[in-house]
Amino acid sequence: MISVVIRNKNQATALSFLLKNLTERYAADIAEIIVIDNSSIDDSEAVTMQYGARFVTIEKFSYGGSANRVAQEAQFPIVVIFSAHSYPVSHDFFKLIREKMEANSNLAGLRCLHSTNDYRNYINKVTAKTDPNKSGLIFSGSAFSKKIWEKHPFREDVATFEDKEWSKRVLENGYEIEFVPAIFHYEIKRTPQQHFFRFRNDVVGNYQLWHQDISLLQAVKGLVVSIWNCSKNFIIEFRYAVLRFLYLIKFMGNKPRQF
Repeated sequence: MISVVIRNKNQATALSFLLKNLTERYAADIAEIIVIDNSSIDDSEAVTMQYGARFVTIEKFSYGGSANRVAQEAQFPIVVIFSAHSYPVSHDFFKLIREKMEANSNLAGLRCLHSTNDYRNYINKVTAKTDPNKSGLIFSGSAFSKKIWEKHPFREDVATFEDKEWSKRVLENGYEIEFVPAIFHYEIKRTPQQHFFRFRNDVVGNYQLWHQDISLLQAVKGLVVSIWNCSKNFIIEFRYAVLRFLYLIKFMGNKPRQF
């Protein structure tokens, strides 16, 4: 039996599509759907109720804390986690997950496929043990064992990458994580403020988990590269804006024959 849990904050439109997808295409494969909501102020709760899912609010959000909460709330042994802005695509998405998890009691989790890099690593057999960052769990479109989570809960003191930290830790304890050819889509448009929030967490997370330190030289190089890219992109966009304008002027004076 499979519990689907969804992490959400002010994503009512995306959440509605995900829930519609889950309830119309995969109802026979799912035992329950739980939305873990980070104090949304939009219609997320009403949308959740519309599709008969359970709505749980968390007020003090952390990545590891929210992952532990979804695992606590889940009633069934296989937990599949999504962000509200992602959704399964392949028709056998949950069947493949269930078959793999039931066939191997040592499986801590499964990483589904949503990007070119995922697919390359799956085909090239880049295992989670070889690269827990690229082939370990990603907490949108992944499945994990609640039984193994009970022995190894997620850390709540990491800024981000709680999925990668858990992957690394359970692998060190002798469990397995594999790819599964179940396909999902991940779609989000972040504001500059959200990009900066993610950047800050990634800097801390990379330092905590992968011990990637930052030097003054790296910070300066990053600033210079960013300024250069902004300038270059502006020049390129401006050039093509002018070319488009000139083409339209030329087109108005020399229109082709209509059919």
